[in-house]
Amino acid sequence: MEKVIKLENYEFNYYSQRNKNNTAILFLHGFIGDHNEFNEAISLLSNDFYCVSVDLPGHGKTKVNGGDELYRMEQTAEGLIKFLNALNIDQCILAGYSMGGRLALYIALHFPQYFQKVILESASPGLKTQEERDIRIHNDLRLAKRLETEDFLDFLNRWYDQPLFLSIKRHTDFAMMLERRLQNDPLDLSKSLRNLSTGIQPSLWEKLQGCSIPSLLLVGGLDKKFVDINTEMFSLCKFAQLEIVKNCGHNIHFENVGSFVQILRHFLTRSG
Repeated sequence: MEKVIKLENYEFNYYSQRNKNNTAILFLHGFIGDHNEFNEAISLLSNDFYCVSVDLPGHGKTKVNGGDELYRMEQTAEGLIKFLNALNIDQCILAGYSMGGRLALYIALHFPQYFQKVILESASPGLKTQEERDIRIHNDLRLAKRLETEDFLDFLNRWYDQPLFLSIKRHTDFAMMLERRLQNDPLDLSKSLRNLSTGIQPSLWEKLQGCSIPSLLLVGGLDKKFVDINTEMFSLCKFAQLEIVKNCGHNIHFENVGSFVQILRHFLTRSG
C-alpha cells in the first residue's frame, strides 16, 4: 500500500509490501518513472522479500520542501538514508534502474554500512571528464526547457524515439508504460533533470575499486553503450557480478521481467 514518510526536507511517497521480517529491498526507479516502476518484479519477489519502492524527488507524489539543491544527488542520498532510518531498516538490498542506479551506486559508496548487496540495472558511475560533463549539462538543460514548455505527451513520445529505448517502444505493454509516465508533473521532472543530470553528479569511476559490497551489474545485450560501461565497471569492482541479458535493451525489468527476477533471485540467495 502507498504511504508517506515526512522528513525535514522531503515527504517521500512510497509503497511497501508483505512481511517486514523478510530481508528488505529498496527499489529506486529511473527518470520519468515512479514507485510503480518495479510493480511486476515486486509481485514475483514479495513472498520472500520485504519490498519497498519510493518516488524519488521530482517524480510521483514525493514532495520537496526547500530549494532546488534538494534534487541533487548528495542531498537526495542523505534524504533516502533518513527514509530508511524512519522505516527502521538498518540494512537492506539496494536496487536501482538507470538514474536510480546512478543514485544507488552513490548511496552504496557513501553509506556502505546500510547495504548487504547492490543491484544496478543499466546504470553508470557518471562521466569521466569535465568536457563530457559540460556537454551533458548543456543537453540536459535543453531537455529540461522542453519539459517546461512542450506538451508532455509529445515530449514523452520524442524521448522514447531515442535509439536507447527502441526495444522498449516495441514492447506490447509500451502504451501502458506511457500512461503511467504521464502521471508525473513535467515541471517537477525538469527540476530533477536540472539537478540530478549525469553531467552534474560527481564521477564515481575512481571510487569503484574501493566498493566492497557484493554488486550485480545488469544490462541488456541490445544496449551496447551500457554493456561497454558495465564491462569496464566489472573490471574495476572486485565484488561485482556482470549479467548481460540477451534480446533486451535499456529496461530489463520491463522488457523481460521473468529473466530479471530469476537473475535477482540467484544473486540474492547465493552466499557472499
